[in-house]
Formats: sequence, structure tokens, C-alpha cells
Amino acid sequence: MTSMLPFLAALTIAQVPTSLAVAPDIEVSPQEVRTLPGKLDDVLVFNSNSPEVVQTEGILLSTFPGTGKTVPAAHLNRRLQGRFDVFAHHIAKAKSPQDLNTLYLGLLLHNPTTRTVTVEVLQGASYLSQPDAPFVKLPAFSENPQGDIYAGPGDRVTNEVLRNQRQANWPTYLKIPPRESRMLMNRPIPVRDLDPPINGRSTLARLRSNGPVYAASLARFAPLDSNDRERAPTLQEWEKLLQSSPLAGPRDKTPTPPGAPGRLIYGRVAGIAQGSVWTAMVTDPNGNGDTLSIPAQGEAFSYGLSTLTQGTFGTGQIQTAPMVVRYPDTAYAAHGNYGIQYQLSLPLFNSTPQTQTVTVALQTPLKQDEATNNLQFFKFPAIRVFFRGTVRVQYEDDQGESRSRYIHLVQHRGERGNPLVKINLAAQQTRMVKVDFLYPPDATPPQVLTVKTLMQPQ
Repeated sequence: MTSMLPFLAALTIAQVPTSLAVAPDIEVSPQEVRTLPGKLDDVLVFNSNSPEVVQTEGILLSTFPGTGKTVPAAHLNRRLQGRFDVFAHHIAKAKSPQDLNTLYLGLLLHNPTTRTVTVEVLQGASYLSQPDAPFVKLPAFSENPQGDIYAGPGDRVTNEVLRNQRQANWPTYLKIPPRESRMLMNRPIPVRDLDPPINGRSTLARLRSNGPVYAASLARFAPLDSNDRERAPTLQEWEKLLQSSPLAGPRDKTPTPPGAPGRLIYGRVAGIAQGSVWTAMVTDPNGNGDTLSIPAQGEAFSYGLSTLTQGTFGTGQIQTAPMVVRYPDTAYAAHGNYGIQYQLSLPLFNSTPQTQTVTVALQTPLKQDEATNNLQFFKFPAIRVFFRGTVRVQYEDDQGESRSRYIHLVQHRGERGNPLVKINLAAQQTRMVKVDFLYPPDATPPQVLTVKTLMQPQ
């Protein structure tokens, strides 16, 4: 059975130095790293990722008011309405070989108004690491037209939402009567018969509500039926837990306050973040046009992706979604932007009098924060995978045909990666290349998107 240990490592943002002395096994690529144009939208994201490993029942994240609750501090008192996302990732891990009860994850929505509220599920998916999406070894670059290539639940979930899919067992609409609650999801995270007894579930849904709702993610071990067999908790049992329980545990490491000296601990996210999609038209940085001039032959420039505190490649740009509300012992921002979509349009322009060969690649250089005018890569692949996910590229090929490709990438820390697109751009020609992906929860930021012009044969 596939171990969950790679999954635990993959979801930990690397606590590595932000600058490295150049060691013999490091290659330096002199090139400019630019600030990524565009910005996150204002869509709110219900982001439940703390505690990551759940071993005691309780509230994972509640936006309900604390009034009348047994533990008021476990509730953040924030309504959601219109477009909003739900992201949740949690792991069940047996405390002992004998303690193999199934942990259930419940996502509950409540209508506080006097009229029925309808919540539309635009896209949604939820998968376990075992057996739904085990961490299998995959090639660095795979065409993924059918969406059947993935490794890990976060990879599989973002792959489906990128394709605007709604998993078969998700409702199209959820009608919530006045003053009542309904379960958006009530799913198990089983550990029995696994070695080691550990399992994880990743969930991502895009919703639209025609009225205000409160939301809660809750953790509860499976109750037993009259025959001592495990069953799913009922709505009433979830409501009772919401009313009376404290936060689930054990709690994760407390994050470092912004600007505090010393070692940086990012922390796990539990709260409402602001921003679901980063949209950008990537043009020349001087702002004097609507095209992106390609670099000179043999040169390249890059744009940071999912940049975060102490990982901006010298741009100073932090793309991390800010938190609107959060628990005091959880992350101050949604570091990693898990589940957030990047929609990037690059109108590549060849200003030279000769045809040029241009590539666009997603890369995973070594994390750094200083402006060094270079990126650093390992000569040989590192052990840890830092990115595994599907990227969609759309462009016009050299024969004038419109292409739309889904490409699954696996990149280790410090890996250059293979080009997503390679085109021959005629003199004075402009051709649009679009790169679109959801930042997968099984990844470790930051990455870069690199445009390079190849040397022509002499």
C-alpha cells in the first residue's frame, strides 16, 4: 500500500534558506525575474487546512457566530454569499495500531434567513489519497488529455476543477430551507487496512449562493449502528458537534507574526481567504504596449508563481491570498495559494527581422528572496517533489492550428522542467500563448513561468 509520508512532506512549504551560496551541484541561470502582472479577484475562499492531521474530534473551521455556542472562540462569524470557494485538506492518522476508527469530514452550510437559499455547485471534487489518488511515480512530462494522470488527491482535484467538472456524487444545487442546515459533503477518511494507518482527503468546490450562508468544516469519528458497524454521522449529529465542540486537534505549529525576526513558520490555514483566480495579461513591463517582446537569442526572463514571504525571487511581490478572518494560532495568509487558479495570457511578439524559436516553461528553481538577476537549479534532480499537477496551454501552432493541451508535470526542487510550448515566431509576428492551472495542494511554492528564445544553429 502506498505510504502517506510523501503527502505530508508535499504539503509542507519548505523551510529552506531564501538564498544559497552557489554549491558545486547548483547551476546558475542569469536572467531577469519580473513581477507578475494582474491580481487576485475578490472571491472569498473557505480554507480549511488546520489542523492538517486530525486526531481529536471538533470544529476545523466555522464561520458561524459564536453567540450561544459552548466554545464561542471556535467560530469566526462571517457570512458567505454569491460566488465563493470551499477548500479543505485534512489527514487522518491512527494514534495506535488498535485505534482504527474512521474519521468523517463534514462540510455544513446553514441558512440564517427566513427564505430558502439555493447554493449552486459550479465545480467540485473530493478525493482520498488511498485508494482514489495514491502517490505513484510519474514521468516529468505527460500529455493528459483525458485527465486520468495524477498522483495525490490535490493533484486529482485541481485537475478536474481546471476542466470545469463536477464530481458525479456532488449535487448540482443544494436548497437550504429557512433557519436550517444541509450537508454539502459528509465523507470518510478511512485508515483501516492501510500500512501505515494514515490517509488524507482533499476537497475543492466552487459555489454560488443566492443568499447568505454560514459554513463549517467538522471532524467526527464514525458512530456505530445497532450492529456495531461504522456509519456516517447524521445532520443532527453534526449540528450537535458544531454547537458544543471546541476546535479539533492537535493544533499545528503557531505561525510567525508578520515581520517578526527569527525562523519563519508559515503555519496552516484555517479561515476565509480573499482571492480565487489570478488573471493576467502579461505584456512588456514598461506598459507601452499590448505585447510581450521575446528575449534576445539565448536569453530568458521569468515571472514568479505563488510567490510568498521570503520567496519572491527579488521581486518583492507576494501573491499569497490575504486572510479576511482566521483563528489566532493559524496562518496569517493563505501561503501556497492552494486551489487558486492562474490564468495567464502571453501575447509573444518577435520584434526582430528573423524567425525566432521561443519556449514557455513552468520551472521550480531554488527558493530565494534576494534580487540576484539569476535563478538557481540543481544539476541533478532532488528527492522531494515540489510540483505535481496539470497545466493547460492554449496557442496557435506553427501550422496555424489552434491547440489546447493538458500537460501533467512532476518537478522536484531545483528542477528546470521541460517546455510547455515551443513555437517558431516569424519576424514581427505576435502569437498568443495562454497558460492556465490551479495551484495544486500537493505542491511547494514558489515556481516561475519562463519565456526563452533559443539560439539558432550557425
